[in-house]
Amino acid sequence: MQGAYHLAAALALAGGVAGCVAQGPGATARAAPSPDAYLGVETRLLDDELVNFIVRMDGAREPADLAAYARCAAAQYALIRGYGFARHVRTNVTEEGGVWLADAVYTISSALPRGVSQIDAEVVVADCANKGIPTV
Repeated sequence: MQGAYHLAAALALAGGVAGCVAQGPGATARAAPSPDAYLGVETRLLDDELVNFIVRMDGAREPADLAAYARCAAAQYALIRGYGFARHVRTNVTEEGGVWLADAVYTISSALPRGVSQIDAEVVVADCANKGIPTV
């Protein structure tokens, strides 16, 4: 696949600001992805508290759009399973022919996990709804 990207934990933090675009002289804001851009989520339980999400988008602006989509899926999945939190482990993004794919792994837990990329599932799901990003 062309254009493979590895998104570090810092990019997971950017998931909260994925809808923001830097504005400067000559910069043009790109519209947020349309609802039709989100092509679905595959969820694979790797272990009791370790989950893999494969998300696909058509017309993503940048890898951060996929990271935000995966983050939203992980937050909703945590709530579905009765957990309140998730933690980002890693995300790999590829693009081929205009279709973007993210392969993301998250832990889910009932207690606030240690680490930098903590997700409060209820807060993130609400934020995703406000931004029009679908969840599981």
